[in-house]
Amino acid sequence: MRRLSFPICMMAGLLGAPAFVVGTTAPVVAAPKEAPKEAPRPPVTLDDLFARLKAAKDDAEARGVAQLIERRLDRSGSDTVDLLASRAAEAMQAKDYPLAVELLDRVTVLEPGWAEGWSRRATAFYLLEDQASALADLHRTLTLEPRHFEAWAALAHIYMASDDKSRALAAFRRAEAIYPRMGKVHEAIERLAPDVDGRDL
Repeated sequence: MRRLSFPICMMAGLLGAPAFVVGTTAPVVAAPKEAPKEAPRPPVTLDDLFARLKAAKDDAEARGVAQLIERRLDRSGSDTVDLLASRAAEAMQAKDYPLAVELLDRVTVLEPGWAEGWSRRATAFYLLEDQASALADLHRTLTLEPRHFEAWAALAHIYMASDDKSRALAAFRRAEAIYPRMGKVHEAIERLAPDVDGRDL
């Protein structure tokens, strides 16, 4: 191919554009610096929530954290189990406690590691006035999740109903250690402690 000999600088002049020295490079304009991105925060764990519950400064904060914990504990991880648990809750609202127990039997078979399933069946047994079965299910709940403050409180109430004040007090104290601002638990402890621990002279 024949190379054109017309000087580039002359062509630029004829076109009315300023002549530039061939071979120079235009200054590189640096792109504006982006603000450093914050590292994503790790998800809040159940351990974090229980620590916040214990350190809550007032009742409103404690209730809010307790609700978050309860929502976490309510998750079975299985759509089928969640559906059965939901139907069991409807049965309990309708006071059909035998049906609730039957549905929760399936829940505990399908998800034996879900603490809340055992806790809910304990409630159904209690409403059926089957305290022995309720106690067994609460103990299973607390084996799976020792920080289940509702289970500790329920255990205390069952012991109170059978006039076992010593065990009731111990269960209330376990509940309070996990959830210091749990409603009426402190009052129950103050009422029971003199009878169990002895009155000051």
